[in-house]
This record gives sequence, structure tokens and C-alpha cells, in this order.
Amino acid sequence: MSNLRNPATPLRDQAALMLMRASPVAELDVHDAGLVIDAMQPVFVEAGTVFIEEGQTDGNEFMALLIEGQVRAENATGAPGEDMVISLIGAGSLIGEMGLIDGAPRSATCTALTDLKLAILSRDALRGLVEVQPAVAARLLLTVAGLLGVRVRENNRRLRTLSQVAKAMQRELDATHAINRRLLREHDGVDAPGSVNAALLPPGLPALDSGFDTDLAPSNFGPLDGR
Repeated sequence: MSNLRNPATPLRDQAALMLMRASPVAELDVHDAGLVIDAMQPVFVEAGTVFIEEGQTDGNEFMALLIEGQVRAENATGAPGEDMVISLIGAGSLIGEMGLIDGAPRSATCTALTDLKLAILSRDALRGLVEVQPAVAARLLLTVAGLLGVRVRENNRRLRTLSQVAKAMQRELDATHAINRRLLREHDGVDAPGSVNAALLPPGLPALDSGFDTDLAPSNFGPLDGR
């Protein structure tokens, strides 16, 4: 991703411009974006730090604007050491906006691939913004709603893809099972003895017509008193 920062621009103004780019649907101007940045807390994160962890329940009520650096977002697959990378996040992106809204357990793990500069907006800070700048807060929440909508559509797309893959795999399994069943039937047809009598006799002796060289279905057995 290209560097969105301009060395000649103060960090606050750079962050405001990034917020504007990250939330075009909200139509924040420079002044309004600056008010939001003023409500945020600057945070430095060292490379290699996991600053959001999937399933985390404490301290979730915030979102972050990534001012500088790169982040890897991933989900656990259930197999140790085999997490699935969702995306690589670059400067100018908002992270963790769902936590700002509901404070629910985090849905992904975020790891700093490089040193990071973040601007953190807590839920308490958002409440303060609602009280003093309700119009700005409303536009910011519109941004968050838009980002959540993008996440939902992306998840739906992934679910459709997974469903298609699962159906294709099921068709392959069904075809394999059908072939296996046919091979087993063919094998049984070649190796099965011609009769029960023949199966019981030692090799080389002729089979006797005892009346039992028939199918073992109940309909082929006469009544006991008829002997």
C-alpha cells in the first residue's frame, strides 16, 4: 500500500486526512475529522505485538485508526499453529470498529508486522463526542456502519465460496463411494461360493444335492411338521 503520510504535514492533520479517506461515506471535512482525532488517544505498538486477540473479552470497547505500519489480521482454524490470514492492513485503515459498537469478544487476531502508530477511539470518548459534537459523531457512526456492511458482504461472499467448495467435495466423495460399492459387489460376485453346501465341503469334494443349495430366505424353508 502506498504511504499516505506527508512528512511536511503535522501528525494530527495526517491522521485527519487518513480518517477522511477511510470514511468517504460519512463526508467528514478536515475540521470534523480533526475533532474526531482530538477525541482519540495516540498509541505506539512494537512490531510483533498482538494488540487484538480473537475471543478477547476485556478492553474491547475501542477502534483504531492505523496511522503508520502494517497489521496482519487472522482467524484460528482449530488446528494448532494453522491460523488463517484474513487480510493485511495498511496505513489509513480502521481496525476493530465492531468492538466500539458492542464490546463483544473479538472476531480476529491482529498482530503488528511493523512498529505501529495508532489513534485509539474508546467508547467513552465516542460518548463524549456525541455530547459535544453530535453531528460529527453521527457521521462517524455512519462510517462505522458502512465498514460493518462491507464486512458482512465480504463474509457472505466467503460463505458462498466455502459452500460451493463443500458441495464439490461432497460430489467427489459420492462418486468415490459409488465406485467403491461397485468394486465390492464385483469382488463378492467373483469370490462368493456357489452354495452353502459348497462352502462347507473340503476342497476337491463334489457338492451334494441336499436341498440346501438354495437361497437362505425364509420362504425356501418348509414347515417342521412336514418332514
